[in-house]
Amino acid sequence: MDKIKNSDISALFKALHQTFEENRETLIALDAKVGDSDLGITMNAAFEAARNTVASMSEDPLGKQFKMAGAAMAKAAPSTMGTLTATGFMRGGKVLDDAESIGTTEMAAFWRAYADGIAERGRAKLGDKTVLDVLVPIAESLEQAADNGAGLPEATNAAFDAAEKALEATKDLIAQHGKAAAFAEKSKGLQDAGGTVAALIISTIATFAND
Repeated sequence: MDKIKNSDISALFKALHQTFEENRETLIALDAKVGDSDLGITMNAAFEAARNTVASMSEDPLGKQFKMAGAAMAKAAPSTMGTLTATGFMRGGKVLDDAESIGTTEMAAFWRAYADGIAERGRAKLGDKTVLDVLVPIAESLEQAADNGAGLPEATNAAFDAAEKALEATKDLIAQHGKAAAFAEKSKGLQDAGGTVAALIISTIATFAND
């Protein structure tokens, strides 16, 4: 699809929840290496709450649906990553506002607001081995696609490719924030758990846009 409409958001969040259900144990195992082992649990709870919230909002504006989904995530998963993910969706929803549909331009704006919101809330910067190291490449890829006039399927595929490369690159970084920072050098060689969440989100959106 070249445009995601307000009536599509319920199906999108259903797909996102399914992704995090399927990757629950993978995220738990990844987080266990340098974290609290709860990432898979909190992300599943966050997206389940978001899915349930937007299920009856198909006629509401796009921005409102994303903002309400983010608010539901914040309440259901008040962990660090749950709060950051919620912030991203609420900031993205704010920039979408009353847009009639999401094409490449709107998707780029959503992810830029998502990344900027998390950078502000988490006080992280590129190279700190956080979700930001994957979010920024996603936003930049979508902005380039928008500048080139690419359709949404092509643009989201390219953004997922950028996310995969960025996620792989996090293995060379040393964690600077959260519990992972306490492991310092031990975090090197591992892909960032938060970055994995971002890659899963854009992967799901790309699949959805290509249906």
